[in-house]
Amino acid sequence: MPSDSALVTAQTSHSLKRRYRRILTFAAIALAQTWWFELVLPKFGLKKRVAKSRTRRLQKLARKFRVLAADLGGLVIKAGQFLSARIDVLPVEITRELEGLQDEVAPEPFESVVAQIEEQLGLPLTVAFEEFANEPIAAASLGQAYRARLSAGLAGDLGFAEVIVKVLRPGIDDVVAVDLKAIRKVGSWLSRIRLVNRRADAPALVEEFAFTCLQEIDYRVEAQHLERFAADFSGDPWVATPTVIWERSARKVLTLSNVAAIKISDVSALESAGIDSNKVAAELARVTFQQMFVTGFFHADPHPGNIFVTPQGSGSSVPFTLTFIDFGMMGEVSEVLKQDLQTLLFALVARDARGYVMAIQRLGVLLPTADTVQLERAVSALFDRFAGLGVADLTKTDPRELRDFAIKFNEILRTLPFQMPENFLLLFRSISLISGVTSALNRDFNMWDAVDPFARTLLNGGASRTFGAAGRQLLSTLTTLASLPQRLDALISRVENGDLVTRNPVLEQKVKSVSASSTRLTIVIVLTAAVALVLNLW
Repeated sequence: MPSDSALVTAQTSHSLKRRYRRILTFAAIALAQTWWFELVLPKFGLKKRVAKSRTRRLQKLARKFRVLAADLGGLVIKAGQFLSARIDVLPVEITRELEGLQDEVAPEPFESVVAQIEEQLGLPLTVAFEEFANEPIAAASLGQAYRARLSAGLAGDLGFAEVIVKVLRPGIDDVVAVDLKAIRKVGSWLSRIRLVNRRADAPALVEEFAFTCLQEIDYRVEAQHLERFAADFSGDPWVATPTVIWERSARKVLTLSNVAAIKISDVSALESAGIDSNKVAAELARVTFQQMFVTGFFHADPHPGNIFVTPQGSGSSVPFTLTFIDFGMMGEVSEVLKQDLQTLLFALVARDARGYVMAIQRLGVLLPTADTVQLERAVSALFDRFAGLGVADLTKTDPRELRDFAIKFNEILRTLPFQMPENFLLLFRSISLISGVTSALNRDFNMWDAVDPFARTLLNGGASRTFGAAGRQLLSTLTTLASLPQRLDALISRVENGDLVTRNPVLEQKVKSVSASSTRLTIVIVLTAAVALVLNLW
């Protein structure tokens, strides 16, 4: 007769195999349905009927995935959250349904949590902590968090006693291994689908996702992330982080100082504390830009539950701090990517449609074969009409205008060979979350107002780390100016071909009539305008 441990092992193995089959079965059915409706039926003259039912079908599919993710937990929830940011690959009907996928599952039994802590720390729970709550304050798919008090001796050395203890779920290593095996299989299937592989390298995206998730199940990595982030902002009085208690931390247990304060999305609590929510939004935007464009190391999961607003006393130089927690999911920006992102930022600030399109080409978002004339025209119209408008302003805009513009813009995007580079996955997720938080803080908050002064700071060499990049950007601008005579010839060719993107039809007609005798005068005019723009930004 098999022993109890053997039975448990057999049951666990069966459960993991069943989990693997459920994930693959769902993916296989979803892909088969998509193939049938999007490829087979249109060949039999049913294209209009398929298009009519598409939204309903996709929403139903996304809701089924949400049910599956909530039931399985583990990396299935994480995968859904990542997919919600893949607007370049997935239809908006799916990404919108997945946006609200919450990483909340039933907690593990307290006895198994205690056993995990004692095994990891090599100490009885009563020795490691003076007090330890029986119920978790949060139970996510990978781990749980508890309130606790440090033992008196350690608390005296550190100067505080109240802590938060994060504990990985027992058996999570096996769950993650099975989930990654299934997700890699699905990624290999997707790589054979033309609609997907021409926009993204599915296996590469899966590996990036896997790398991030494997880091999340090693709390020592999270602790290192936290301390690196804290060092990056050590001179910024607006930013704070918890303290790592290394004496009570290990791979599956992480103990941090308790920094709980006002949840950043709790506007009424901010008002009660005398804190201006618009100032909070502005500082959050600045700190986000600092991470992405300067330090190159950013928090990739900045949802409202991971950012507190901590009021400061009258003796402080700032009225509050933005206190970040949960550093399991972080992103890193290389020096080359950072410089390209800065170029994109400068194009946005200058409302330079052509510069913007060239920047996203350099970033790898647009493939080299893309015909960008229509996109440049659309971006130019976007800058002209909507640049500088906050959320509140947009709500006052005629909905028909917004809808018509969105439809036209979407049609243009779908005709272009674009993709979301693998290293943009976390970056895009972070920007999306921050945008939602700032809008919730203040519907009148204008991201353009936050971008402008930050870009000017970069151009002015406001931070020593960016001075070299700013200098290179200026050199690039001057090089562009020096090559304008040759570029003007190309401009005239575009005009003759009817491809000129301009905001002034009268000017376009005049440029069409440029002759060789007036070329020099035109060059002078263009140079003067370009130099004025540079001086204005500088």
